[in-house]
Amino acid sequence: MALPLALDVAVTHLLGRKRQTVVSVLGVALGVGFFIAVAALMQGFQTYFRQTIIDVSPHVIVSDEFREPPVQPVESAYRGGAVDLRGLRPEDERRGIRDSRAIIDAIDRIPGAEVAATLSGQVVLRFGGTDEAATLIGIEPDREARVTTLAQDIEAGSLERLETTANGILLGRQLADTLGATLGDSLIAVTPAGVTRRVTVEGIFHTGIETLDSNVAYTLLKRAQVMQDRINVVNQIRLRLDDPNRAPEVAQRTEARFGYKAESWQETNQNIFQIFTIQNAIMYSIVGAILVVAAFGIFNVISTVIFEKTRDIAILKSIGLTEGDIRRIFLIEGLIAGMIGALLGWAVGYGLTEVLASIRFDFSADPEENRFHLDYSLLHYAIGGGFACAAAGLAAWLPARRAAKLNPVEIVRGAA
Repeated sequence: MALPLALDVAVTHLLGRKRQTVVSVLGVALGVGFFIAVAALMQGFQTYFRQTIIDVSPHVIVSDEFREPPVQPVESAYRGGAVDLRGLRPEDERRGIRDSRAIIDAIDRIPGAEVAATLSGQVVLRFGGTDEAATLIGIEPDREARVTTLAQDIEAGSLERLETTANGILLGRQLADTLGATLGDSLIAVTPAGVTRRVTVEGIFHTGIETLDSNVAYTLLKRAQVMQDRINVVNQIRLRLDDPNRAPEVAQRTEARFGYKAESWQETNQNIFQIFTIQNAIMYSIVGAILVVAAFGIFNVISTVIFEKTRDIAILKSIGLTEGDIRRIFLIEGLIAGMIGALLGWAVGYGLTEVLASIRFDFSADPEENRFHLDYSLLHYAIGGGFACAAAGLAAWLPARRAAKLNPVEIVRGAA
C-alpha cells in the first residue's frame, strides 16, 4: 500500500475524533515541555555549580596526609604472628610535606599543569573589640594566580600588594564585614604558635562560596610560615590542569609516586555529584511518567478508532490490504499524534524556560546570583521529542496489532 493512502486514512481517523486527539496531543506536549524546562533548570544549576567549583578550587590537592595510616614497625616484623602489642603510640612527627620543592618541580613538568604550594593554619584576627577565628593560608601570589581565580575575585585592593606591603593580608568579604574592617585597616593576628603580628588589609575578595568568603584569609607563604612557626614547611600542593577531566588520573599518579594523599575535585565533591545523579533520576522518572500517561491517551484514541472502524478495516483487508498495511495505518496515527505533541512540547518547553529565565530573586547584590541558572541544550529537545514519539509509537503498536489480526470474513458475517 502506498504511504500517502495510509497517511490519508490515518489523518481521517484522527480528525474523526478531534476532541480526544487534541487532549492526547496536549498531554504529550505538556510532558515534553515540562521535561525541557526542568532539564534546563537542573542541568543549568549543576553546570553552574561545577564551573564554580572548577574555577575557584584547584583541580588536585596534595596534602600532608596519607590515605592509609603508616604500618607500625611491630606489625611489619610480626605480621600474622602470635605477638600482640597494644597501646602503641605513633611517633610524634612534625606535619608537613617533605621534599615539597622536589614534588613541585616534578609536577611542573606535567604538560598542562600549574602548581602552587601553600601553608594553612588557624589564626585569630582582632579588630577593635571584635575577635574572629579564621584559616590563614600562606601563598605565593604569582603561582596562586595561575592555580585559582583569587586575583579576579578581589573586589578591593590587589593580589600583588601582598608582596609590596609588610605583613599584608587578604580577607574574604564576609569575614571583613564581621570584623568591620576595610581596605587599609590594621588588624592584630594571633596564631596557635603564640606569634602575634599586626597585619594590614591589602585586599578583600568575594568568591561566592560562603566557607571561603567568611572563614579564609591569605598572606605571603613566608610570612605564614613565620607566624605558624613552621619555617620552610608547606602542607598543601595545589594543581590546576588545562583539562579538568584529567584530575583523577593526575591525582592517582601523583599519590602513587610520592605517597601523599592527592584528591581530585571530583573526589572531593563526590557526595554532591551523587546527589546530582539522584536528582536526574527523579527528573527523568517524573517526566517519563507524565509521558506514559499521555501515551495512554493515544492508546485510548486508537483503540476507540479500531472499535468504531471494525467494518472499515474488514473492507480494507477484503480489497487487498495486508496485516502490515493495517498496522502501518494505526502506527502512523500514533506517530502523528506523538510528533505534533513533541513539536508543541518544544514550544511549551522554550516558553517555560524563558519564564524561568525572567524570574529574579533578592539573595545578594550580585545580579548573577539572583536568578535561575539555565542550560539551553538541543539535547533536551531531542530527548523529549524522541521519548514522546517512542511512547506514542508503543501506545499505537498494541492496538494496531489487534486491528491487523481481525478476520474480515467474521466481521462481515457478524454485520450481516
